[in-house]
Amino acid sequence: MADFGPRAPHGPDMTGTQDFSEMNPSEKEGFDRLLRPDDSYTPEGVYWADLPIGQRIKFVSSVEAKERSREWSALWAEIKADPLSPIMGYIRNTIIPGAGIGLEGYVLLSIGNISTMFGKSFETCWGTYEICNKQWINAITYLEIVGIIIGQVLVGVIGDWVGRRYGLLQDAWIMFLGLVMLTCAWGVTQNGWVICYAWSLFIYGIGVGGEYPMTATSGMENAVGSGKLSTRADRLHRGSKVVGVFSMQGWGQVLNQGILMILLLIFNAGSGQEPISQTNAQWTYRISFVIPMIGTFWLIYYRAYHMKAASKQLAATKKKASVTGYDTESLRLTFKYFTPRILATAGGWFANDVFFYGAKLFSGDFIKVISPSTKDIFVTWEWSFINCVVTLAGYYAAILFVDNKLYGRKWMQIMGFLLCFIVYVVPAFHYKYYTEAAHIHSFQAMYFLGSFFNQFGPNCVTFLVAGEVFPTPIRATAHGISAACGKLGALLAGILFNYIDTQTKFYFVPWWGLFGMALTYLFLPDTTGLDLKEQERRWRFIREGREHEYHGVAVNHKHLSVWERFRGAGKYYDPELDYQQRVEEYRQEWENIMARRSQETKVDEDVDLALVEDELLEGSIHNYFHRTSSLSKNHSVEKITEADASI
Repeated sequence: MADFGPRAPHGPDMTGTQDFSEMNPSEKEGFDRLLRPDDSYTPEGVYWADLPIGQRIKFVSSVEAKERSREWSALWAEIKADPLSPIMGYIRNTIIPGAGIGLEGYVLLSIGNISTMFGKSFETCWGTYEICNKQWINAITYLEIVGIIIGQVLVGVIGDWVGRRYGLLQDAWIMFLGLVMLTCAWGVTQNGWVICYAWSLFIYGIGVGGEYPMTATSGMENAVGSGKLSTRADRLHRGSKVVGVFSMQGWGQVLNQGILMILLLIFNAGSGQEPISQTNAQWTYRISFVIPMIGTFWLIYYRAYHMKAASKQLAATKKKASVTGYDTESLRLTFKYFTPRILATAGGWFANDVFFYGAKLFSGDFIKVISPSTKDIFVTWEWSFINCVVTLAGYYAAILFVDNKLYGRKWMQIMGFLLCFIVYVVPAFHYKYYTEAAHIHSFQAMYFLGSFFNQFGPNCVTFLVAGEVFPTPIRATAHGISAACGKLGALLAGILFNYIDTQTKFYFVPWWGLFGMALTYLFLPDTTGLDLKEQERRWRFIREGREHEYHGVAVNHKHLSVWERFRGAGKYYDPELDYQQRVEEYRQEWENIMARRSQETKVDEDVDLALVEDELLEGSIHNYFHRTSSLSKNHSVEKITEADASI
């Protein structure tokens, strides 16, 4: 046997029954480059999560430093070539994919702000309920949330059944219809107008609900380009790409608050002071809905003509499994193997939305506490604008840390829940102390910190992991179910907060942080640094009934939940066997490529073979497979090898 030097503890078994004994040093180097990339493995071939804590910190920090240096160099090169290229790239990769979520954030915050304005201008209807039914006023919040829940579940299923692109288009059309109805809502009486307004929000909510699973799944599957079997960018930046798209929700909130303030100044004789006439209030709120309506109409155009490949990865996965329509078998297996993950994503989202929606829908009550002298709605909106900016900062903090292997998704969610618990529970039990004039600034700080850590924690992470920890065939369904459970938390807050005072709200909210922490710790796996394609590889073994034959990093202890480790999901983890297994998998794919080329058939772009062709035809790997494959005796392959001699 040739001597290749000391064998890495997690490298291929050169003494096994495979053909690795025929592998020369250059071939081994080629396979190591493909199977053990330097962003995840040490030069000795040890996976980063298997390193002792001290070595792990050193390795991860080194990779992060090199990647930051590379990114800054690439950014500077772009700026030198075209100063506007980074801006255009941000628009193309973040703003446009997140436009639907941005519109959702805009309208979500708008409802609470507009209701506050209606309470001032239409006092006998929205304030004292003399001429309007109080239950219909309250139903505005309920119907919106119910519509969102229906949209999340329904469109999630449609997105996995018909395709991502259809789901995205359907969402945009429904949101557009809802915004037209909101803009034109009217009635013979003010109570009739309220009823029309409430049902318009229900329709709009269905479209908004669908945006969650569709934006998350399409953004995740296309964030770093699904055209690579295993990419460095997917491992290092998938989370930041998806959370970056989700950050448009924060921008939607900021823009809505700013636009409402500007419109009020325009239509209220250049002043935000009260009283605000009913006519001025009508102009302000209707124009505020016209703006996202125009944006949504453009979104329909863009999704129809520029997102034709949105369903590409789903179609490829279904084709491999010989599935047409909805993959009910994958849904069954998901509940069989991943029910604890559903508990973590759905339960964590429920706990988060008690915080998130409670703070947004009833921010006016909290602002009255932190600014007791506030009388005018414009001053209330100014405080709300500051809170929106603080919230936006939380999104960007999440972008910076969500892919850090030493912190990542799971710990970000745990710490976010913990800090939200602290900043709500402290004023709950010392309410009178913190609402006194001498200590009001401390109360303000805690309120704003709660908004910040809600984003730099569970709100961003729940959106990401609800799709990330589930397989492609049912990813939108699982995300939709998780998000719908979250909105049940919002519905709970929406109903209960109408009947309790502000201090009681602070008594009620914090404990959901502890609940979310417990679910996250026990049942949520940490997918930070794990290639999405590797998760799909594990799923393929599960779907074929060969779970025990999978030995890869997707069952490394780092990427399993506490519950999964307790149940023994990681007992088959074996880096050496996995290395051998992956070489043989690549061999089969190489042989398929050779067979296709020999027949001069067109490679289907939806088949993963075409996606890895460049890697498998890299010189040393190609030569090894050619020397050791049974196909090397085939004359047609010999001809291909001659034609590819320049590789």
